[in-house]
Amino acid sequence: MHSQLIKWLGLSGLTTALYLANGMAQAAEVQAPRFTAEPCCQLCPAAADAKNYVTRYQRNFTTLVEGEGDWLFRTVEDLRTEFKTSPEGYKRMKELHDAFKARGVEVVIVYQPTRGLVDRAHMLPADRAKFDYDTALKNYKDMLGRFAAMGYHVPDLSPLTNEQQAHDFYFRGDQHWTPYGAQRTAKIVAETIKQIPGYADIPKREFETKVSGRMGKTGTLQNMAAQLCGNTYAIQYMDQFSTEPKGEAADGDLFGDSTLPQITLVGTSHSGKNYNFAGFLQQDTNADVLNVAFPGGGLEGSMLQYLGSEDFQQHPPKVLVWEFSPLYPLDQETIYRQMMAMMGNGCEGKTAELSGKATLKPNQASELLVNGRNGIKDLENFNHQIDIKFADTSVKQLKATLWYMNGRHEDIKIDKPDTSDTDGRFAFELRDDADWPKQTLLALELHGPEDPNAGPQQVEAKICKRNVFPGVNTQQSAQAGL
Repeated sequence: MHSQLIKWLGLSGLTTALYLANGMAQAAEVQAPRFTAEPCCQLCPAAADAKNYVTRYQRNFTTLVEGEGDWLFRTVEDLRTEFKTSPEGYKRMKELHDAFKARGVEVVIVYQPTRGLVDRAHMLPADRAKFDYDTALKNYKDMLGRFAAMGYHVPDLSPLTNEQQAHDFYFRGDQHWTPYGAQRTAKIVAETIKQIPGYADIPKREFETKVSGRMGKTGTLQNMAAQLCGNTYAIQYMDQFSTEPKGEAADGDLFGDSTLPQITLVGTSHSGKNYNFAGFLQQDTNADVLNVAFPGGGLEGSMLQYLGSEDFQQHPPKVLVWEFSPLYPLDQETIYRQMMAMMGNGCEGKTAELSGKATLKPNQASELLVNGRNGIKDLENFNHQIDIKFADTSVKQLKATLWYMNGRHEDIKIDKPDTSDTDGRFAFELRDDADWPKQTLLALELHGPEDPNAGPQQVEAKICKRNVFPGVNTQQSAQAGL
């Protein structure tokens, strides 16, 4: 009892002391702490000057403007209001469609809406007021209609614009969509695929998608801001997903090792593994998807690599999904010349009208093909193509000069992405735009590597007749002067 009393008195005294201390604190006029917040990561004036974006890569970010929070936008790409190409670009896209159609391939174009169309709610009020959203949306939908008029299957992604979702469609400081953006897009694309008549014959199975972890994104736009202004931004974290066959189908190969998926995905880094776009497509179509896209491939990288593969040449898919953004010009005629040549595997299996071999040395040119050594051949541009193979399959650049009978010449340079799996092969049609179709080839001259320390390169070249695709009448186009 005595010890309990002492214990009680001890607690009572402590309580009294606390009350007294609290009263004294209230009596004294103690100032609450004050905090000041400075805006983080404001862009410097240099970011608004297009002259500071000097490299080809940097010009993709011309010019950065701030949004709310850590959001950044590019005035040229993200806030564009025009979506179109040149008459030549439309013509090339139509020919490409018709060539795929002749191979039995239905092409679905996934033409991404811009960050400005999707995420204008995150722009600062003044910039949002200047951005003509209505015109941009109309022109974007008009471009979708142009693709459809050519015969492509075109998902209408306009419902994704002006989004008010909990999870960001695009990263705040990066041009890529988030996995949630890829997921929303895949749902719409899958509905378009299901409307293609050949879809009914594609083997089906169920897939399920699960959160597989978290990804941190250091944004490309934010990295550019850091280069120009020295800013640093917080990493944006986002759920990552993986998609697998559901149930028993996951335990084995349902269709056998020799059967390739009948849907193939080509495209940009948006279709890469990080964002699981291919996985979401599998879940929403209930069909296997062969994803051949790779980071850094741009508009044509994965397409050209796939067209040159045995997978495409021997087993073309029923459906080819081609994902790309309005960033890429659609009138790059050298790209189409390569695609059309590779559609029918270049000169493989065709009679070579001229052929030659050479050893290329640094900073030197070598003639491989000469028209006239064994009599003049009728090598008019509109119905011929060239197929070049390097012994070193890692070669990713071709520099050549094409000489013509009338003294005219064309310099051509082809660069394959550093991230591509190359085979040392470059095939392309001879130029047939404007007044080029009736030109007659005199010689092909290849240039050696620019690096003076590079070793010699063994190379061979052939010229042969172009691939003939029903519906793609190049001779008629040439005679009409198209």
